[in-house]
Amino acid sequence: MIERKLTVKQQAFADFYIELGNATEAYLKAYPNVKKEATARAAGSRMLTNVSVKSYIDERMEELKSERVADQQEILETLTAILRGETTAATLRSIDVGVQKIEENMPPTMSERIRAAELIGKRFALWTDKQEIEHSGDVKASLDLSNLTTEELRAIANSKRGTN
Repeated sequence: MIERKLTVKQQAFADFYIELGNATEAYLKAYPNVKKEATARAAGSRMLTNVSVKSYIDERMEELKSERVADQQEILETLTAILRGETTAATLRSIDVGVQKIEENMPPTMSERIRAAELIGKRFALWTDKQEIEHSGDVKASLDLSNLTTEELRAIANSKRGTN
């Protein structure tokens, strides 16, 4: 992390902004002596244009993103582990009428494995009804509508709308 020189209040503003997502509220919390919302709104907006404050916010957001949010690779690896039955979890099992027991280290159920397979397949577009097709070149229509009247063209257009 690059060392930035922020005042204690600037850092407090940045931290509150990250937490609240609102510059006005963050400014009011970091600078409690400011009472007017309009003043806080203008000052908070200016604070977000400060290069050091903005850089600090961006770095912290990147750190938080990497710490807390799963990336695509992690999600795919987890789904693959579930699909292959390589993961375990605690599962509630019925052992008698009205009696249940928590069993530790149970492999994924078949429905969980199928769901993981569906999500992976969806990610890689394995089962799509629609396909994206790229085409380069001209498209030529073999239907000649040049001799139709305006009324006939409108009738065709209206009949197509009614069937969709």
